[in-house]
Amino acid sequence: MGWSIRKKLIIFLMVATIFPFGAAIIITYYQTTDSLNQHFVSTTHDVIEDGKEDISTYLQDLAYMTTTIYRYTPLMNSLRDGVSNDIVKNQEEVKRILVYLFNTRPEIEQMHLYIHKGKDSYAIYHSMLSERGKYDNVNSHPYYFQLSQSTNFTVIEPPHEIYSYNNLSLIPNSQKKDVLSFHNVIRDIPSDHPLAFLSIDINLSKLSAIADRLYLKETEDFYLINEEGLIVYSSEEKLIGTENKQQWFQQVKRTSESSKSMGWKDTDFSGIIVYEKFTDSFKDWYIVKRIPYDSLYQGARETVLTNILVGLISLVIVLFATLVISFKFTAPIKVLIANMKQVEQGKFQANFDSLGNDEFGMLGRHFKLMLAKINDLIQRKYKLEVENKSSQLRVLQSQVNPHFLYNALQSIGTLALKHKAVPVYSLLTALSKIMRYSMNMKEDIVPLTAEIQHVTSYLTLQKQRFDERFEFELKIQKEVEDIHVPKMILQPLVENCFKHGFDQQEGKSIIQIEAYLQQNDSIYLTVKDNGKGATSEELRDIQKELFEGIREDGMQREAIGLKNIYDRLQIYYSNQVKMSVNSNEDSGFTVTIVMPKEMSKEVNPS
Repeated sequence: MGWSIRKKLIIFLMVATIFPFGAAIIITYYQTTDSLNQHFVSTTHDVIEDGKEDISTYLQDLAYMTTTIYRYTPLMNSLRDGVSNDIVKNQEEVKRILVYLFNTRPEIEQMHLYIHKGKDSYAIYHSMLSERGKYDNVNSHPYYFQLSQSTNFTVIEPPHEIYSYNNLSLIPNSQKKDVLSFHNVIRDIPSDHPLAFLSIDINLSKLSAIADRLYLKETEDFYLINEEGLIVYSSEEKLIGTENKQQWFQQVKRTSESSKSMGWKDTDFSGIIVYEKFTDSFKDWYIVKRIPYDSLYQGARETVLTNILVGLISLVIVLFATLVISFKFTAPIKVLIANMKQVEQGKFQANFDSLGNDEFGMLGRHFKLMLAKINDLIQRKYKLEVENKSSQLRVLQSQVNPHFLYNALQSIGTLALKHKAVPVYSLLTALSKIMRYSMNMKEDIVPLTAEIQHVTSYLTLQKQRFDERFEFELKIQKEVEDIHVPKMILQPLVENCFKHGFDQQEGKSIIQIEAYLQQNDSIYLTVKDNGKGATSEELRDIQKELFEGIREDGMQREAIGLKNIYDRLQIYYSNQVKMSVNSNEDSGFTVTIVMPKEMSKEVNPS
């Protein structure tokens, strides 16, 4: 006897399920990995291309800092004549330019200026300017010697531990860090005659900030390497300043002109390497990004494992369903065969009620009708009763729309008006305006009149709190009301008056706010109180925090909020804002802001 229908159904359904599903998993995996590879190379190349531009621009800006000296005639004269020619005047010029250049960038750690005429040497470290020193054997410095033997204006010393030039700077061992040095020669333009050497040591914070945007720290490797293999920057900090002797970098240098990516596999790394060579002043530098295959294809492998798990579950379900279907499919046939054998034995009875509503059911019904006609005297009527029961469960969901804070305040205000509590309504209105203004995140730039209205609402609430012990006065020129300014620059200043100026003050407290347009189209803002003020020492600490970023331990006064406002304004107005703080003990505190009428276009495109 051949295979039964039941066995054939089970085998056919399993084969029809396993082979297509397995083939789909394999094809999907290879297509996904290939797509991931192409997508990673494409997007990563775009990223490092942009990163190369950012790094190149940053390094060029640092290299071009010395051009400021060429535009400063008094210093150029001092370099030509030598400091000793007029030591008071020339030394003042030298110190002025060093302090100016040092403060242009926060990442500058140290600067050194050597003047050929007189062999004078100056250094500035952490804002500390050294005295004049003599540098008799300047060519002992390898990079100064290299500059003196070439026509280049700048050479870059790869990352190294900071050192003292000519022993002029006192650098504690605890503060020694890796720096990138720009060594520049200042020539007597248009001639090639060298006048001085200027060295600029920068920490790697800014370079790190640019590089950190170009790779994922958890999975990818990033390198900035020069032609000699010295690592200028790396995602692995311990490699910075070391030499890369690995074979993959040699391969990158050989193929950098013909390709931008390659696959690599050795004992240390297996994955994709995407690279780009600088084409400008730093054309002998390479920017490289690596990702292991394990990380690149992790998503594809997880997808395959998920598909396999789903496939196994599906296979179990299919196997179970196949068994159920095959049993249900062949059961009516077995019932009919058994009943036919009974008829052959003379038993004209059907031992089943129904075989279903399909073709087998129809065959069973006709079989029973045939038996009914044959055995009509014995069996007159078959009663078939089919009872179908169904039930549904409906889950009603209701959503309650919450009453937000503004509606609640409005309801309370309306109730206050009904009870003729007009002051309560006014205070609720002021509070609502304050909260609406503060929580509106869509607008960063607002008309000055909006700032004035906001601070007026705040002062109105404080007036209710202090009653006759507090007064405020606003002097706002009409011409400045529609000028757009950054949001939330007045209310923190006023809040400081209450936090620090009016603390435990006796007598009436007064705040004066003034705003007007000066003749040079600058906006003049001042916030003044008659609080307890600050001592000369406290005022000095506040000014250090505000303008120099030097914070004294334990300082909890106005400088924290003032610096936030000051830094925001400098960003919006491209460092064209002037802020001053004045105070005498027991005579109040005054904050004055002078800023341009027009905002920087980079910040405010409109």
